[in-house]
Amino acid sequence: MSMKRVLVTGGAGFIGSHLCQRLLREGYEVVCLDNFDPFYDPGIKRKNVEEIEASEGNERFLLVEGDIRDKSFLQDLFHRSPFNLVIHLAARAGVRPSIQHPLLYEEVNIKGTLNLLEVCRRFGVFNFIFGSSSSVYGRNRKVPFSEGDRLEAMISPYAVTKRAGELLCHAYHYLYGLNVFCLRFFTVYGPRQRPEMAIHKFTRLIQQGKVIPVYGDGSSRRDYTYIDDIVEGVIGAVRNLRGYDIFNLGESRTVPLRDLISLLEGALDKKAKIEELPEQPGDVPITYADISKARRLLGYDPQIGIEEGIERFVRWFKERC
Repeated sequence: MSMKRVLVTGGAGFIGSHLCQRLLREGYEVVCLDNFDPFYDPGIKRKNVEEIEASEGNERFLLVEGDIRDKSFLQDLFHRSPFNLVIHLAARAGVRPSIQHPLLYEEVNIKGTLNLLEVCRRFGVFNFIFGSSSSVYGRNRKVPFSEGDRLEAMISPYAVTKRAGELLCHAYHYLYGLNVFCLRFFTVYGPRQRPEMAIHKFTRLIQQGKVIPVYGDGSSRRDYTYIDDIVEGVIGAVRNLRGYDIFNLGESRTVPLRDLISLLEGALDKKAKIEELPEQPGDVPITYADISKARRLLGYDPQIGIEEGIERFVRWFKERC
């Protein structure tokens, strides 16, 4: 299936910017759509775009500024610039902020996704990849989490909006024949990671000699997935996109929070000052991906373990931050 002109929503962000560079190396024309939302410093995303524009294949790259909540803007974009594929990564991210601003999360993550699906239908764009989240599993008692698990334990508005996006994707596949893959990302980290995410935040605070906030007793476990592995998983989805399906993209290994802090201390050669705080509402005790389906059907094969990934991240942090 030839899909040479790709729209990447949220393309100036952490995952999106890495993906844009990878798609350019693969020979795609890439249109990056971003609204440079001030959820975190938009200057960080501007720097990400500069890195894309400095990379191989940049003559096939176009940045478009706009908002997926703006239906007339999207219609104009699709009218002027036909696409073969949409990779939809734009979203309000984060579990805790979604508890404070649930209506905003509904507006961006549900209505924004629906706007995109609707404009794809209207303009005959039949290939759609949706960036979902491990958050949809909530307090799932069965581990590792697999795509066929019943999803009845979501505990944040963010998680609910991501699940709603998956269901809307399924409806548009069923009604209009769109090929849609929903990719459930598990705690992605690496260079350009958002500054409020744990690995980036802890690295910064340890380096500055400041206290790091640890919610709970440090036993919560996450399936941390290095950005290069996630991008390879998305490329596998692009190459195999057909019908409707859901895939976990994780590392398939869990790391306790206290072990993560130890790895950061080792990489920074500095001891962390820890402030223990009560557990946060919306946080889950564990995320753990069963990636056997993605291995089988997408050729997904994560390569970067947490030890190497943390070393790479800290090296980038010292150079750039």
